[in-house]
Amino acid sequence: MSFLDKIFGGKQEQEESKSFWNVIRSEEDLEKAIKQSHERRIAIFKHSTSCFISKTVLKNFEKEVENSEGQNVSLYFLDLLAFRPISNKIAEDFRIRHESPQLIVFENGQPINNASHQDISLSQIL
Repeated sequence: MSFLDKIFGGKQEQEESKSFWNVIRSEEDLEKAIKQSHERRIAIFKHSTSCFISKTVLKNFEKEVENSEGQNVSLYFLDLLAFRPISNKIAEDFRIRHESPQLIVFENGQPINNASHQDISLSQIL
């Protein structure tokens, strides 16, 4: 792997999926997540796999989650490049301006908090 690939993420780089993520791949997955927010708080992390800033924020957030004690929250991951229509649906349905990276927290079917870029942290959820 070249030096630039190490910095910016090469094509061969494999994204490691952390076990705490629930991946959103369809509108049905999104509907299930929103429905679950009536039982417990959920958070959706919208990530651009081609953006260095988004990768850095994601890694920092994942470290925070791994180093925290158990939370009563379900974490969802949305790949913006692969599932842009779902991201657009979130922005339209909940009137939240799209940003990347972005963390949106839901409770009782409604967004209660959101943050983007370096403002994303576990404290946004709690």
